[in-house]
Amino acid sequence: MPDLLIELFSEEIPARMQKRAGEDLQKLVTNGLVEAGLTYGSAAVFTTPRRLTLALDDMLAASPRQVEERKGPKADAPEKAIEGFLRGAELTRDQLEERDTPKGKVFFAKIEKPGRPAAEIVAEVLEQTIRNFPWPKSMRWGTGSLKWVRPLHSILCVISDEAGAEVVPLTIDGIAAGNTTRGHRFLAPAEIEVSGFEDYQDKLARAFVVLGPAARADTIWHDATNMAFAAGLEVVEDPGLLAEVAGLVEYPVVLMGRIGADFLGLPPEVLQTSMKEHQKFFSVRNPKSGQIERFVTVANRTTADEGATILAGNEKVLGARLSDAKFFWDNDLRTVTSGAGMETWVKALENVTFHNKLGTQAELIDRMATLSRELAPLVGADADEAEQAARVAKADLSSEMVYEFPELQGLMGSYYARKAGMSDAVADAAKDHYAPLGPSDDVPTEPVSIAVALAEKIDKLTGFWAIDEKPTGSKDPFALRRAALGVIRILVENDLSVQTRLTLNEGFNAHAVNVARAMDILKLQEGWQDDQIDNLLSFIHDRLKVYLRDQGIRHDIIDACIAMDGSDDLTLLVKRARALSETLKTDDGENLIQGFKRANNILSQAEEADGVEYSFGADPKFAETEAEKDLFAALDKAEAKITPAMAAQDFSTAMAAMADLRGPIDAFFEAVQVNADNPTVRRNRLNLLSRIRTICSAVADLTKLDG
Repeated sequence: MPDLLIELFSEEIPARMQKRAGEDLQKLVTNGLVEAGLTYGSAAVFTTPRRLTLALDDMLAASPRQVEERKGPKADAPEKAIEGFLRGAELTRDQLEERDTPKGKVFFAKIEKPGRPAAEIVAEVLEQTIRNFPWPKSMRWGTGSLKWVRPLHSILCVISDEAGAEVVPLTIDGIAAGNTTRGHRFLAPAEIEVSGFEDYQDKLARAFVVLGPAARADTIWHDATNMAFAAGLEVVEDPGLLAEVAGLVEYPVVLMGRIGADFLGLPPEVLQTSMKEHQKFFSVRNPKSGQIERFVTVANRTTADEGATILAGNEKVLGARLSDAKFFWDNDLRTVTSGAGMETWVKALENVTFHNKLGTQAELIDRMATLSRELAPLVGADADEAEQAARVAKADLSSEMVYEFPELQGLMGSYYARKAGMSDAVADAAKDHYAPLGPSDDVPTEPVSIAVALAEKIDKLTGFWAIDEKPTGSKDPFALRRAALGVIRILVENDLSVQTRLTLNEGFNAHAVNVARAMDILKLQEGWQDDQIDNLLSFIHDRLKVYLRDQGIRHDIIDACIAMDGSDDLTLLVKRARALSETLKTDDGENLIQGFKRANNILSQAEEADGVEYSFGADPKFAETEAEKDLFAALDKAEAKITPAMAAQDFSTAMAAMADLRGPIDAFFEAVQVNADNPTVRRNRLNLLSRIRTICSAVADLTKLDG
């Protein structure tokens, strides 16, 4: 079976577009071939800055012959209807078959579609792919109508088998498909003729082109780390930068340069950010001091002087870039070490809008300071220190360094806070108060940082809830889902027991002016704030479900725990859900739920039928069977364990005691008929079922569980 090789050779494709472009090429071509009846064995796609390559193995040499049966009009239909059917099917009257059906005689046609050679199908599919390729941005050049990300120079399209290679006949805007490509732009620019994928890959390798992006990334990382290790240093890991640089070169050559001595005093993060954003350099640090001392750059070619000229040019450009960074750093330091300290920057934030309905950044800082002081005793932080940290946490937004590198906000604040003579706790809070920004980010662990991080997120949630700017569908422009997840992770992962409803209430109080304005504008009713807090707490619970579901805890287990009192204490809620989840993984736990639901159903039906509530008065003296007596004893024993365990928030012990009821409950239902003829015995048994419901419901609302 033949193989197919396609290469689209162009000017440089932006690195950020290459991976998606390779995936789109494979999807569009393979889907088109399969729809036309041309199947294949396997597919592989490769990308470099100048080419998209697709290789298919074991493709059919032609599409199979197809026979389609098409139902036509009735035999006695008007002649024009029959003629129309014949034209559509491209048949004559004598080719129709007349059959009896429940609705009378009907014409049927068999339409045969002969197989088509692979080259013909490939040409059609590839032309459609190229003309409709979904580039995020594309351009036209010359006088043609074709659009591509950069000018397309050549199309290689070859079908090969044991008998040889065949060029697919295809021309698009004057570009005729062929069997040639070119190697490295500088090191091997001559035309290369190929006969198949293996030949193509081998000849490109000899022409200084590493075809696979993963292979280029591996080469870069291997050479860079070895070079740094030889100098007693280490390369700072950056997977995103590594992938980007691998998309900038076809033949990676790693070079290591030096950073000027004047710049070594800059914070490592400033050096790393400046080199990454402006020059696409990897940072190389001293593992002993943590200071970044050198850089790694990746050239796209070898040179006679082994990269000396390239390094000299890069070091010169880097010096100019770092001179700017040093200028910002020095200016910022003069500001924070002056008499006013960081207050100058905080004052400047009075003129910076946070949100047109929620005031300025300075007003946000005031609210955060108030909230941080309220939260401090709940998380074990000093109230004065937490308030001070909240007041300077966002001050660096006015700094020159953060203006140049916004991604360093918070981090630069921690440097400046230390330079201003503030405590480590305050400085750390400036760095950590945005965290966590993603599901895999670390959460703050120091009390002051926790207080300020919670205040920042609670203010955001309550503020946007107050002005009715909630997330809708997939839209979340203010990252409120991320803020809610941040609150959850900070509380749960630090094992902090905080009544979330109270903290949300404090958040709304901090927004009192905005809330009042919103109520006036929207003419909201009394009690609106309580309704909003309930709504916001429900939103947080929804994010908690996502958080726990990722940890393997079922949604119905979470619902069973949320239904209990105190569900606004997220840490305890999670502990309860985890304990219940573990219990339900055991045979006793899973079977207990069935027994509980049976008891609850019988009891609920009896209460509805009798018009009374059976919730008191179960007495062992009315027990007629050993199974009843055993259940009384088991319930007494379980209650004696569950009540103190729940008071101590020891959910595991409580759940285990509840699961121990499985055996006595099963034995009871096997041996006892609840609706006995004797009304006293029946009432006693129903009250006994009520005890099952009461004791089990103290642990979680088991009626919410599936099954």
